[in-house]
Amino acid sequence: MSDDLLYQIALTLVPNIGDVHAKALVNMYGDAQSVFKAKRTTLENMEGIGTVRANSIKSFQDFTSSEAEIKFIEKYKITPLFITDKNYPQRLLNCYDSPSLLYYRGTADLNCSKIISIVGTRNHSDYGKAICEKLVEELQNEHILIISGLAFGIDTIAHKTAIKNNLPTVGVLAHGLDRIYPVQNKTLAKQMAEQGGLLTEFLSATNPDKQNFPKRNRIVAGMCDALVVIESGKKGGSLITAELANGYNKDVFAIPGKITDAKSEGCNYLIKNNKASLITGADDLLEMMNWKPAPKSTHKKQKELFIEFTPDEKIVVDILQEQESIQIDQLYFKSGLSSSAMAAALLMLEMNGIVSCLPGKVYKMSN
Repeated sequence: MSDDLLYQIALTLVPNIGDVHAKALVNMYGDAQSVFKAKRTTLENMEGIGTVRANSIKSFQDFTSSEAEIKFIEKYKITPLFITDKNYPQRLLNCYDSPSLLYYRGTADLNCSKIISIVGTRNHSDYGKAICEKLVEELQNEHILIISGLAFGIDTIAHKTAIKNNLPTVGVLAHGLDRIYPVQNKTLAKQMAEQGGLLTEFLSATNPDKQNFPKRNRIVAGMCDALVVIESGKKGGSLITAELANGYNKDVFAIPGKITDAKSEGCNYLIKNNKASLITGADDLLEMMNWKPAPKSTHKKQKELFIEFTPDEKIVVDILQEQESIQIDQLYFKSGLSSSAMAAALLMLEMNGIVSCLPGKVYKMSN
């Protein structure tokens, strides 16, 4: 593992190579080590790489930083998750700018069937606190993973309430795993490592600098099935996260507030401009995500399909026949199909009345 990890970490350190380029390179060469061993001329001719980036890769020498990080990872039993790892958050693979490498300390399944991100203002009101607590409490029996950013305010309330109600909760950090920010959440973070986890794309010794928080927010937005905004100013970071979630085709929800309340201005804006659906509690969320259990039938209906499927369509149909419904990200994960192949298969199946799309980007066999 150390040899692979050495090059995986190194790839994140190469100047001029960001996450989009790194993922394209790994997709082309199969793994990080092969990227570094590729010929300069081959790299130069790759679309999006060119001479400057090829030179950055071939001239890279700072493998000592990678070695130091591996020692930190081994000492503190941190799990590195590269984009080719089966335990990498699969929902992030559908986000074009997702991190190529993540560092994780925890026990929660980052690919569980239902994931909700909760975000909101740091300076919440009593109303925002009560709503957040009530929402999470009402989800305690739904087997849902709660994600947030471990910041002051709504983030902290969401994490604490999840732990209180025995729900797994993961905090996405804007710094390395050698520190906790804010420091007041150090005890909470320790609890989360045991009942959920802590996740970051940043190396140890990375400070919580201002530019790191938007990067953190894209992970919060990309990892979930649904994003819930609870109290936000019109220019708050929560609105940026909501915009990111919309861009990733996630379902976005917002709790409404008084039109005269500055802390609810952002939520009301999202709802007014159709950037978020209005919810008042967990029941609304579960219904709109199609997560409520279907009524039990007295007899199981067997449907026979007299139609010839393409290989891709057959894969999709076989998965859908095994379970009543499935969210699009889980369907991608189980099928192993590319996004374009999946889109084409679903389109034809919907046109032929074989498959139906439900709210929350959930698919099921048509009745």
